[in-house]
Amino acid sequence: MTLTSIWHDRHPRPTPLGSTETLDGDAEVAVVGGGLTGLTTAVLLARAGKAVTLLEARRIGDGTTGGSTAKVSLLQGTQLSRISRRHPKATVRSYVEANREGQAWLVRFLEEHGVPVQQRAAYTYATTDSGLRKVRSELKAARAVGLHVDWRDTLDLPYPTKGGIRLDEQYQVDPMEVLQALEEEARAHGVHVVEGARVTKVRGRDPVRLVTERGTVQAGLAVIATNMPILDRGGFFARMKPARSYGMAFEVPGQVVDGMYLSADPSSRSLRDAPGTSGGSTLLVGGEGHTTGRGHPTAPRLESLRQWTHEYFPGATETHAWSAQDYMPSHGMPFVGPILPGSDEILVAGGYSKWGMTNAVAAALAISGRFLDGHMEWAGAFDPWSTASLRGLPDDALVNAEVGVEMVRGWLRPLLGSDDVHYDRIGTPTAKESAHQVSAVCTHLGGIVRWNDAERSWDCPLHGSRFDADGAVLEGPATCGLRSRG
Repeated sequence: MTLTSIWHDRHPRPTPLGSTETLDGDAEVAVVGGGLTGLTTAVLLARAGKAVTLLEARRIGDGTTGGSTAKVSLLQGTQLSRISRRHPKATVRSYVEANREGQAWLVRFLEEHGVPVQQRAAYTYATTDSGLRKVRSELKAARAVGLHVDWRDTLDLPYPTKGGIRLDEQYQVDPMEVLQALEEEARAHGVHVVEGARVTKVRGRDPVRLVTERGTVQAGLAVIATNMPILDRGGFFARMKPARSYGMAFEVPGQVVDGMYLSADPSSRSLRDAPGTSGGSTLLVGGEGHTTGRGHPTAPRLESLRQWTHEYFPGATETHAWSAQDYMPSHGMPFVGPILPGSDEILVAGGYSKWGMTNAVAAALAISGRFLDGHMEWAGAFDPWSTASLRGLPDDALVNAEVGVEMVRGWLRPLLGSDDVHYDRIGTPTAKESAHQVSAVCTHLGGIVRWNDAERSWDCPLHGSRFDADGAVLEGPATCGLRSRG
């Protein structure tokens, strides 16, 4: 099975393989990552007259942005109540203000560039008692920071619910259309956009040297906009949990949902519509999330979404199935700032907890403001080295205890008769599903990868690195592929 998002299918890009362009050169700013954060940062800095090079490991939009449900919303499931449990009200207000500015900037940019934007109401709703408790907590948290949310006892959905909250005048987009407009704007302002250039090392300072297989770029500032930083400095891999979730698209005869819906139940469901390709409408259904590399196997998760949709939306015709990866910081807030205290020559951005369409733009605004000596009062709440980030330490400890368990379990799996990994003749865990033998040891920190049967990839259960069937890197924090075993 090949999983392709509806957005990638509608906006295919050529594979940037075989390029002979040499990257040895200088830039004022080097941005790593061709998603929403990276492109928006590049646009903002290039507009200010800075010489910017953007390096994307694969193709523009191949990461989280291209698999997004692309809800540009300030009502974000149960995110505000999650933050409220860890932080004072002032921090939650800063988070909302950052997202409000990110939303406003993006919608204005898209309208100015003729990119379609659909206005919709956003809903967080419940179908279970546990979900209902979460929704009521979100209602309280949202109202406490000034969001004008309304309670609805009934919702216009074809299955029973226990009520939910609604926020009007939110937005939805096609994320690849967003990235295409940003890329055109970046190039028009002189940004050197390079695809197929994976950064494997970042060294030094003044200048920072970014090493790729096609050469080295030197810059005064490096912005690592890869969601999970590809550098181990700062230990961000130990402060976030990688989360994989699934999406499906169905052609339907008319608009069957009137807004952007997300349930707060243990088995969450996300719904939104999108314009159809032949005058009809498209229903997008998401859910079945789990920690990357865990919860094996993965194919039944897609089947669960498929069966659920056919039960409640009879007549829906499946067109696409895909997945995406997000990162969930233990303290609930995104990371935007220096990779280490005082290291202003390398900035990182990520950890958007599945709400990157507003947070990514806010991150870019914060980074550009920092570099251009601007000031945004809310930006301090995103600083990865503020006292607020320490509020996640108890959860960090739990996350890393789980990682330790997965490390031990992974190395024992071949002894217990694993169906995807075995020990080779010299005692190295080796992947069974590859066309040629590759090591099953993740090149990041030595976890044993698991076979993802839905996507035909090797996924690390420690920190979310992913590799294709023959070992090439798909997602970081790993920067090197699985090693060949023969």
